[in-house]
Amino acid sequence: MNIETMKRVHRLQTIIHLFESQAQRRWRIREIAERLGINEDTANKYLNELQVTGLLPLTKEGLYWFLPEGAVIPRLQLSLSYPEAVGLYLAGRLLAQTRDERNWHLTMALHKLVEALPTPVREQQETIAALLLTEDSEREDFSAIFLALACGWVQHRRVRLIYEPPRKSRFETLFDPYLLEPSAIGRTIYVLGYSHAVRALRTLKLERIQHAELTSESFVPDPSFKAEELLQRAWGVMYGDEEPVRVRLHFSSQVVKRVRETRWHPSQEIRLTRDGCEWTALIGDLVEIEPWVRGWGADCVVLEPEELRRRVISHVQRASQNYGLQPGPLSTHEPGRLNPDLFRHRVQTEEA
Repeated sequence: MNIETMKRVHRLQTIIHLFESQAQRRWRIREIAERLGINEDTANKYLNELQVTGLLPLTKEGLYWFLPEGAVIPRLQLSLSYPEAVGLYLAGRLLAQTRDERNWHLTMALHKLVEALPTPVREQQETIAALLLTEDSEREDFSAIFLALACGWVQHRRVRLIYEPPRKSRFETLFDPYLLEPSAIGRTIYVLGYSHAVRALRTLKLERIQHAELTSESFVPDPSFKAEELLQRAWGVMYGDEEPVRVRLHFSSQVVKRVRETRWHPSQEIRLTRDGCEWTALIGDLVEIEPWVRGWGADCVVLEPEELRRRVISHVQRASQNYGLQPGPLSTHEPGRLNPDLFRHRVQTEEA
C-alpha cells in the first residue's frame, strides 16, 4: 500500500476544508504547515498545486494565501440516497480497478465518496478503498492531462494538446472535448470531440496525449454530435465512420448460459440453435470486438462479417505456430481443425 499517496490525499483535503470553512481567512504558509505536520516547502507545494489545478482559486500575497473576495470554490452540490451513494461508490471502484495510470483527481473523488458513507460502512471499506486509492509511483501520472480535459469538457473550453498516434507522427492541435468515456478495453479513458487539426470528430486515447493545456477559448459543441447514437453502435467507444457492420457469431452449448445472462450490446439478438446459440449485433467498428470474440476460444465461431472471420482465423493460425501445432491433413480432418495426434507426437518427441 502506498502510504505517501494516502497522506497526500488527506493533506490536500485538509487544506481545502480550511478555506471552505473560513473563506475570508488569510493563512500563513507556516500555519498550514503546522496544522498538517509538514515543512513549509511541502505546504507551499500543495498550495501551488491546488491553485494551478483550479481546485481552489487561491491568491498569494507575501507569506499569506487567501481566497479573493467573491471567489467561488468550484463544487457540485449533491444529495444522494444510500442506494444512490452505493451505486456511485461501486462505479468509482470499477473505474479505479480498470485504470492503470496515476490520476489523483479520480483518487480524490473516490476518497471523498468513501468518507461520506455512514461510519460503520466507511470503517468496513477503508482497507479496500485504500487499496484502490493506492497509486504506484512508477506509473506515469496523467493527472494534469485529465484535469485539462475534464475542465474543458465541463466548461466548454478548448484544449491545446500534443497527440501521438500508434503508427503516425505526433502532432499538436486544438481540441474541443465533447465527451469523456471510460473503457474496460485497454483500461483507459477516451475523449471524443472536434479536432481542429483535421477539422473532424475524433476519439483520442488518454495515454497517447503527451501534453494537454486548457485555453481561455470557449467552444459551442456541434449540435449534430449525438453521443448516445454513436455509442449505441460502438462495442466500447470505437463507433467507426461508416455504417454499422452486422456481426454474427455461433456459441457452443457449453457457454450459452453465460452468453445469455449478459447484455453485451444494445442491438444484440440471440437465437437458440440445436448445438448452442447464434448471436447477432450491429457494430460500428470491429477493432474492439475482436479481442472479446477471441476470448471465448473454441466456443465461439465467427459467421460474419468475412473480415472479422479472417482476422480470427489468422490469429488462431499464428497461435498454433507458436505452440508448435500444424493443421491436420484435409483428407482426414475438417478444414481449420488441428490434428491432435500430430500434436501429441511432437510433444513426445520434444520431451524425449
